[in-house]
Amino acid sequence: VQLQASGGGLVQTGASLRLSCAPSDSYSVGWFRQAPGKERDFVAAIRWDSRGMYYADSVKGRFTISRDNAKNTVYLQMNSLKPEDTAVYYCAAGPKNSGHSHKSENRYYYWGQGTLVTVSS
Repeated sequence: VQLQASGGGLVQTGASLRLSCAPSDSYSVGWFRQAPGKERDFVAAIRWDSRGMYYADSVKGRFTISRDNAKNTVYLQMNSLKPEDTAVYYCAAGPKNSGHSHKSENRYYYWGQGTLVTVSS
C-alpha cells in the first residue's frame, strides 16, 4: 500500500487546513507529526470502521479526523492552527485489529511520505 498524504501548506496562526490520506481502504489510519529537531508524535487516529477516533491532548478540540469510504480517504481537519503545529505530517495505515494502541506507531505497517504544515505567527 502506497499512502499519499496531501494538503499541507503555509498558513497564519488561527487558520485552517485539511490534510488527506489515501488510499485508506479498510485500515485503521493514524496521523503523526514531526517538528524540526523533535521526535515524531501521535496526532490523531481513526478506527477502520469509524467507531473510534483518538486525539493527542495538544490537538483535542481543534483537529478532527474522519474518513470517507466512498473516496477511500481519511481527512484531518485542522482548525485554529498554532505555530507549534508546524511539522511534517505523516499518515499511516494499519490492520483492523492489533495488540498496539491506535496511538502507537507500532500499530501501523504503511506510511505516507509526509506533508509539510507551516504555521506562521
